[in-house]
Amino acid sequence: MAKSSSNLASCAVATVFIVFLIIAAVTVYLTVFRPRDPEISVTNVKVPSFSVANSSVSFTFSQFSAIRNPNRAAFSHYNNKIQLFYYGNRIGFTFIPAGEIESGRTKRMAANFSVQSFPLAASSSQISAAEIQRSGSGSTVEIESKLEMAGRVRVLGLFTHRIAAKSSCRIAISTSDGSIVAVRC
Repeated sequence: MAKSSSNLASCAVATVFIVFLIIAAVTVYLTVFRPRDPEISVTNVKVPSFSVANSSVSFTFSQFSAIRNPNRAAFSHYNNKIQLFYYGNRIGFTFIPAGEIESGRTKRMAANFSVQSFPLAASSSQISAAEIQRSGSGSTVEIESKLEMAGRVRVLGLFTHRIAAKSSCRIAISTSDGSIVAVRC
């Protein structure tokens, strides 16, 4: 009887130890290796060329962004794009090439593209009057820039998680000289 009770006690201790290891592994996975969405910050917006003719606008748009990967594994991104909207209508876009951002690193990206001529809307911009007065311009064009980053993170080489991040900025451009009046992200 003593031998079987010591075997039973050994099995119980081994079972408790294995359960403890599983709980510890799950806790570490959920705290340290939990997949998080990348962090996008728009660092600069430029309009290198701008023209207004016959109540239509055309310009070249440049956006500089920094994408930080807070994960403990590389972030592989794909099918990403920057889109420009004017009163809800898409007026331009460009694709961002697929790539990878290493663990804990920040990747800087620049997107430049030309926006074909589009007619100006009759209503005024939604940028505040105080921001317009600071610029010294009374007429502005407000556009919206949307950056979408989607991809995956492979945690511990075993588990693949899909993650995504979005950034949206409203940009007011003076129609008199093409200068940026205000940017809100």
